[in-house]
Amino acid sequence: MDINKKSALQEKDGVSKPETTSSFSAEIIKKNRTKRNSTEEFIAKIIAGNITFLSKAITLVESTNSKHQEKANKILEACLPFANKSIRIGITGVPGVGKSTFIEAFGKHLTAQGKKVAVLAVDPSSSVNKGSILGDKTRMEQLVTDKNAFIRPSPSGTSLGGVAQKTRESIILCEAAGFDTILIETVGVGQSETLVHSMVDFFLLLKLAGAGDELQGIKRGIIEMADAIVINKADGENEKNAKIAKVEFNRALHLYPLKESNWQPKVLTASALHHFNIDKIDAMINRYFNLTKENNYFNQKRNEQNKFWLLSTIEQQLKDNFYQNPKIKIALQEEILNLKNKKTTPFNAAKRLLNL
Repeated sequence: MDINKKSALQEKDGVSKPETTSSFSAEIIKKNRTKRNSTEEFIAKIIAGNITFLSKAITLVESTNSKHQEKANKILEACLPFANKSIRIGITGVPGVGKSTFIEAFGKHLTAQGKKVAVLAVDPSSSVNKGSILGDKTRMEQLVTDKNAFIRPSPSGTSLGGVAQKTRESIILCEAAGFDTILIETVGVGQSETLVHSMVDFFLLLKLAGAGDELQGIKRGIIEMADAIVINKADGENEKNAKIAKVEFNRALHLYPLKESNWQPKVLTASALHHFNIDKIDAMINRYFNLTKENNYFNQKRNEQNKFWLLSTIEQQLKDNFYQNPKIKIALQEEILNLKNKKTTPFNAAKRLLNL
């Protein structure tokens, strides 16, 4: 074989820079790519209500990169004095109940009154490829173009509480940016979907009539947490079923003791598609806030929530530190092998790992 003969597999130097791109332009592009906004700039822009910087800050909060986390924590601390000035409403319900349609109708109703609405929508993550569609912006076509609204879809990740792991921090950033109403749309996956209750002031449960959902709804503990039940899609042929369901849920709610807030949960029918009863739902929520602020339950609940999130954050940090420890990583693999070979039990293996 002739070694001087050129092969098709020979390595080339690479593609040369096109003549149309000047050295000056290439340098500008490079600088823009490597440019990093300072923490001070982030804080100033968020407080000024800059949506672009708010989105970037939430991305930093959601990142698992340690440098991003460090920067995000500084931004959050600086934004905290400007937060806690909004009302937080959690909206939950089974998939297909019309959460996105309801949020758009309700959000438009609020922005028409001059309110600033932030929607933190959580999309379920695939357990197989860990991906999420994040399609809430496409479902809320009118609200997404509203200058007084901000929609942020986030993947649920491994969180079982119906909300993304960093939703709590995202709320603080949105409040600092001047949003006075925060709507949190949960995944809608069933009985595990209760974590949202620990971060909102008002918990709204959307239900469907005639879907065999009434008894399931009564059985679930989620009914006990609801401050209001809205039977959605009460239009056309389903209007009669919705009225029947309303009576059934009202009976069920009266079986529960009065809430600590002294609020008796209400049941309303609505059609988000036709904007039916959206104004009544808004009026009901306002009555709830007037009552709870008057009897100081509002502040009491916020304080309890802060305590809950303090303990939850400690637990999460301890768990992260445990699994990231190099010694634990090695020992964990050894214990898994011992379990496979029937040399130990899960309890003894866990005890040894924790003793490390």
